[in-house]
Amino acid sequence: MKKTLLIVCTICAAVFAWAEVSPIPEAQFNFIYNQEEHPLIATQGSELFVCENRLCAGSEPLGVYGAQEFSCGPGSCQVTAYEFSPFARLVISFEDGVTRASNIFAFPQTLVAKFNVYVNADKLVVEPVDTPPYELLWTRPEMWGSLILILMLELACAAAFIFYQQKRFRILYGVAIANVVTTGVVWLFLMHYLSQSALLWLFCVLSEAGLIALINRKDITLKEAGILSIMMNVTSYTLGMILSFVWAQF
Repeated sequence: MKKTLLIVCTICAAVFAWAEVSPIPEAQFNFIYNQEEHPLIATQGSELFVCENRLCAGSEPLGVYGAQEFSCGPGSCQVTAYEFSPFARLVISFEDGVTRASNIFAFPQTLVAKFNVYVNADKLVVEPVDTPPYELLWTRPEMWGSLILILMLELACAAAFIFYQQKRFRILYGVAIANVVTTGVVWLFLMHYLSQSALLWLFCVLSEAGLIALINRKDITLKEAGILSIMMNVTSYTLGMILSFVWAQF
């Protein structure tokens, strides 16, 4: 039974590890006019097309997927995505009846990207704007919401594991400490260097297993801590993704 549970958890982990963990990368497009007329952006008919190569062959709209969305206001556009493609181009409809397409541009592998979009008579020119590489992520509400959500889900999963294994519930203290440490490291450090969510997920699994085993070395073995860490992280990322999909509808 325990081996079956571990196999199931591992398969689920491999599937869901590729979902982008919080914080979600975002980009802002600010429009600058190179002409006398300043037509506003139409609320409908504008798209961000993403592609895998510099020629943008086989491009397709980003699409709405949970918290992933591209939207525009009268003078700017913004996008959030679980993972950006290497290249993209804007196709924006304006209230003067003209639909203008941009050059193909590259997305930087950063959490927050900013672009200036220069509006000409018949086309757009997108240029990246330098942004500070180290944003103070701890000031963003998403970090604290992510920490609280992950902590609640993983503590609940750990409590069920402890009850099933008839372990001491003081192990939950180690689980809480491990979660705070790994979430802080991911948000404040690793997210600036790693764009692959699978690597971040693997870091959380291994680090939390080690910390839980170290803090509770008299109550749980390293193997048991590893199984517990896999179960907790599968639970938090799968249920967390479902909840993010639900919240994105409001």
